[in-house]
Amino acid sequence: MSRGLRCSALLFLWICATAGLVLALGYSPVTIAQLQAAESTATPALEPITPVPAPPAADPLKLALGERLFADPRLSHSNTRTCLSCHDLKTNGASRNAQNTAPDGSQLSFNTSTVFNSALSFRFGWEGEFRTLEAQAAASLQNPRIMDSRIEEVIGKLSRDPVLVRQFGQAYGHGPDAPSVLDAIAIFERSLVTPGSQFDRWLAGDTAALSAQQLAGYRLFKSLGCVSCHQGVNIGGNLFERHGIFHPLARAEPKILRVPSLRNVATTAPYFHDGSAASLDEAVRMMATSQLDLELTDQQVDDIVAFLQSLTGIYHSRLVEEPK
Repeated sequence: MSRGLRCSALLFLWICATAGLVLALGYSPVTIAQLQAAESTATPALEPITPVPAPPAADPLKLALGERLFADPRLSHSNTRTCLSCHDLKTNGASRNAQNTAPDGSQLSFNTSTVFNSALSFRFGWEGEFRTLEAQAAASLQNPRIMDSRIEEVIGKLSRDPVLVRQFGQAYGHGPDAPSVLDAIAIFERSLVTPGSQFDRWLAGDTAALSAQQLAGYRLFKSLGCVSCHQGVNIGGNLFERHGIFHPLARAEPKILRVPSLRNVATTAPYFHDGSAASLDEAVRMMATSQLDLELTDQQVDDIVAFLQSLTGIYHSRLVEEPK
């Protein structure tokens, strides 16, 4: 079965279950009370969402090197931009801007996605154009709108730093080269996961982790069909989807996008590929209209937003937070 058909089937089953329909296959009607009872005893195996795992095991020397490179301005042609310029690890792993700026001061084409949990997605970039973190890093280094450099230029600058050359030697057995630079950055990016959210604690069996409103929001998230595209460990990031199915949503192009992750979504305003939704409340209403042809009540929006706020995880022993 294709991914699109699986999504449609999942959406259909959720709608049928919550409406209490008797299917032609002979299933008994499902009552709201039964659904609530099922929720109270739910386990990760029964839910369409799974918890964020701990960071993968990694060579500590390569991990430290990747962290250093992530903050190194020599990766840019001008020696003024770093990965941290767009991906602030002290806050939400992205920025507060609708679009960040290119080296020439113009706006980039897309809103910057958070780097937190990005390694858990099946493709990288808004259009899913990259299959590996290494490929995405290489493209960012050479993109005139991002780092505006060349990998050969980066290697040349790094090779003139005796401390860094020694660090590469300890980690890789040789000095800087393209594969080791890209590998170290990718290793560090794979460590940028944010487990420990309220919702993940609930998935792990802590029934007190979510408020009644957050649970109500999660039920709506499933019953309305949001979960047909936003599921799995990253609550998205694992399939492509057309936006503007029933009504326009944000900038019309590109029509097909990789579904974004909803992990830490309460901290990553503004929303959508063009950064056109200023608040989570606005984004929820727009998505319901555009993708589901639904006009939600204020209470439904409040409940779904409360659920989405439970998806904020922990990085370096603190909750991910919105930039000031």
